[in-house]
Amino acid sequence: MKYVSTRDRMRTYSAAEAIVKGISDDGGLIVPSSFPVLDGAKIEELLAMDYPERAASVLAMYLDGFSYEELLGYTRKAYSRFDGEDPCPLVKVDDDLFMLELWHGPTYAFKDMALTLLPHLMVASKRKLGDMSRTLILVATSGDTGKAALEGFRDVEGTEIIVFYPVDGVSVMQKRQMLTQQGANVHVAGIRGNFDDAQTAVKKVFTDPEVIAKLKDRGIEMSSANSINWGRLAPQIAYYISAYCDLVTSGELRLGDKVNFVVPTGNFGNILAGYYAYRMGLPVHKLIVASNANNILTDFFNTGKYDVKRKFYKTMSPSMDILVSSNLERLIFEAEGRDSAKVRKIYEDLKEKGSFELDLSQLDLGVFEAGWADEDETNEAMNVFFDLDDYVLDPHTAVAASVYSEYVDETEDDTKTVIVSTASPYKFACDVYNAIAGAKEKDPDKAVMKLHAFTAAECPDGILALNSLPVRHKTVIDRDGVKQAVYDFVLGEEK
Repeated sequence: MKYVSTRDRMRTYSAAEAIVKGISDDGGLIVPSSFPVLDGAKIEELLAMDYPERAASVLAMYLDGFSYEELLGYTRKAYSRFDGEDPCPLVKVDDDLFMLELWHGPTYAFKDMALTLLPHLMVASKRKLGDMSRTLILVATSGDTGKAALEGFRDVEGTEIIVFYPVDGVSVMQKRQMLTQQGANVHVAGIRGNFDDAQTAVKKVFTDPEVIAKLKDRGIEMSSANSINWGRLAPQIAYYISAYCDLVTSGELRLGDKVNFVVPTGNFGNILAGYYAYRMGLPVHKLIVASNANNILTDFFNTGKYDVKRKFYKTMSPSMDILVSSNLERLIFEAEGRDSAKVRKIYEDLKEKGSFELDLSQLDLGVFEAGWADEDETNEAMNVFFDLDDYVLDPHTAVAASVYSEYVDETEDDTKTVIVSTASPYKFACDVYNAIAGAKEKDPDKAVMKLHAFTAAECPDGILALNSLPVRHKTVIDRDGVKQAVYDFVLGEEK
């Protein structure tokens, strides 16, 4: 299978090139040239497999040049780092409602599902291409991606990684996880701005001729661990398919029955992976986009208008505090009939005007529904789920739970539904404890202990140990300082 750019369909890449490059030379995102077919026979084949086998099977459908056996070796290594036998257990909450827990990995967030695997794919891809250069991984994070990428690429031979995060836009636990990160090849910098500032600056660096030339002179090439990288996005397709398999093997669904997925999302990568599974043939009734107060995606799916000139909110679900949803470009590419000229014009408008508008009646987006939850509704969802179901939600998953409740009230849809649960509640202990206990605890360490005592939910050892780790990364820069930070960290070129 070849890969193409969303902004130039004539520009093609192999699977290995797509993973190593991260982003197309023209600034577009790299997408598969077609979708492999997932029929009933293939799903039946997957039913008896464990998760690493399922993931390797799905990846083998996309990654030409990689054998199933090779991929299985990588998935077994990656998911051996997770707690428990199943890296993404499906937990039944109610008769028709299930939680897909994607947070049992080393950093306790769903990003681990891909970022424990991406380093294996990256190293293998460079080997296949005969590329002996060092790789610089650049990451903009709204919270969880940063720590997961740092942990995944820590001390990986031939790589350096720099993570940029909004200095006041992540949770205390998320920041502590990044600032205490160990590894000889890891660098972290806070940005005085929001996630969109960090993401825009990192994207600009990727296509900056001066940066590219300077790094090349030192034998260094850039790549990304954000979901703009196909090697990061592809592994996420597998857990949607695996969740469906689990519903069938448990007798909750018959093969061919449809399912809903509700996904808390900001950058649109997580739910886009679900859309790709749907395009492959997974029986999906609805993909429900759940946003927090930064509800730009809700507005887009309801009106067709995407306008970043709006108020930005800092919320208790910081990984969704995003106004520029990068992966939406991949969906628009499909919805516009893979017309790269149209996509290029749409994103020129976004860059120049801060907005674009599409005629939804002309686009095949009927599988999507969208809603949003404010802070009060998010608190209520955490409270209600613990009170009624003895289940502890993190704030991001609570946004999805709130949106799902409203969706059911409006539609009376009784399709079995999977809420994609994206983080351990202990990463946001203050907000979770205060919501379910009616408290006002501000100290995150005390909140962790109180949340454990109040709920008896198991607390990961890594969370308990965070407070004892030394702070190793103290750099804070202005939003226009990303380029210089790359030079400082990697080339040792200070002004």
